[in-house]
Amino acid sequence: MANIIIQLSKYLIIILMAAYTFSCFSIFTRNYEDEETPVLIRQDVLMFLILCTAFGAMYLAEEDMRILFIGAALAVVLLAVILLYNLIYPSVSRLVVNNMCMLMTAGMIMITRLSSDNPSPYGSSVRQLIFIILGVIFGLIVPILIKKLTFLEQWTYIYAAVGGAALLAVALFGGRSGGAKLSFDLGPVNIQPSEFVKIIFVFFVAASLKASVEFKNVVVTTAVAAAHVLILVVSTDLGAALIFFIVYLVMLYVATRQPLYALAGIAAGCGAAVVGYHLFSHIRVRVEAWQDPFATYSGGGYQIAQSLFGIGTGSWFGTGLFQGQPGSIPVSETDFIFSAITEEMGVIFGLCLILVCVSCYIMFLNIAMELRDPFYKLVALGLGTCYIFQVFLQVGGVTKFIPLTGLTLPLVSYGGSSMLSTMIMFGIIQGLYIVREDEEEKIERKKERESRDVSGRTTRKKASENKPRFEEVPKQRTRQRKRARSKQRIR
Repeated sequence: MANIIIQLSKYLIIILMAAYTFSCFSIFTRNYEDEETPVLIRQDVLMFLILCTAFGAMYLAEEDMRILFIGAALAVVLLAVILLYNLIYPSVSRLVVNNMCMLMTAGMIMITRLSSDNPSPYGSSVRQLIFIILGVIFGLIVPILIKKLTFLEQWTYIYAAVGGAALLAVALFGGRSGGAKLSFDLGPVNIQPSEFVKIIFVFFVAASLKASVEFKNVVVTTAVAAAHVLILVVSTDLGAALIFFIVYLVMLYVATRQPLYALAGIAAGCGAAVVGYHLFSHIRVRVEAWQDPFATYSGGGYQIAQSLFGIGTGSWFGTGLFQGQPGSIPVSETDFIFSAITEEMGVIFGLCLILVCVSCYIMFLNIAMELRDPFYKLVALGLGTCYIFQVFLQVGGVTKFIPLTGLTLPLVSYGGSSMLSTMIMFGIIQGLYIVREDEEEKIERKKERESRDVSGRTTRKKASENKPRFEEVPKQRTRQRKRARSKQRIR
């Protein structure tokens, strides 16, 4: 009986996820806030139904009460996130909050499933829940900082110095993992500075290009950006280097509107890729594994081959939670979590997960386009590009669309640095959303004042033109003033 319920649950989860994904895009067709509210509430209900169905199915498969405790704790945390954002920041984007919670839910479901096979069962899922709580705290603090700190655009070279120093410290003293220097081991805590430096890097580029887009300043900014990328290349953190490069190229083009800069950047990137292929054996192994993972199965192709096996086994509807073998995929909790999700929850669920990420990016672009301050506009664009390009690199790598880059799936993969940096990124975006609302309010107030001034001048002009004689003047002036004040109140 339990197996039947588990098999049925996978179809229910897919239907709920498809309905949630549809609502993500249907909300863009709503013109008024009152029309959006029912859709957003429906999203919350669908998300909690997915959570309850998934953790209930896993409990039936394992009959371990710890699964239910983790699911209940996650539900409490997500409910707190939704309520706190509504109470503290009623003007933020509710769609971004819901999508953030949905991505964390999908990640926690699979991490809980995978951690059951660990030597210390469910230890990873408990740690990930702690990372989520810490990330939520940062995410709630950041928006008010973005609104209050109006001098952020003045720290151009502070951003450059801090980011470059952090990356250089990793290159010199960081621990090596998977052939790359990525992080520092501080006892039980592992910190990956590049996850946070990419946010600082976006602020540096935005501040520098906001100050000036003249050729001299563009050259200086490009040199500093290139130094960041080169340090990452020396550390063989090629995935992060690629993100930094693409983010800078997009921000540069948008700020300058010069196609020549974009073409020069693409040419330089292609040349660097060829040079890197011949200089680093690490890159050659990944390219060969990408070309034919089964021919190099005993070497570099093992990871991608197991990933493809898992995706193929799951097919459209998945094998069901605890009915597959996602643990056979290397580093399935981090780099290959998308493959693990598609094996047991299905390709349809995986595609919906990608579309949820895309809807976040659309919202980021919408915020960037409506912001009037060039600095904030570039920050929103840079963070949005950073987010969606990391999703592309991660999903593209595990599905053999592009060579592997060893990146995590934001908010889904296991990892403290990835979770905290992404939550800070989302917090910044929410802060920019509040800034956008403030800008619109100021514009409306300005229009209202101008309208009042015009109305007042027109009223006075008409009064002087139609000025009656003798005792009728005071009465007519009084009526005109009352009528003008009435119009102002209506407006």
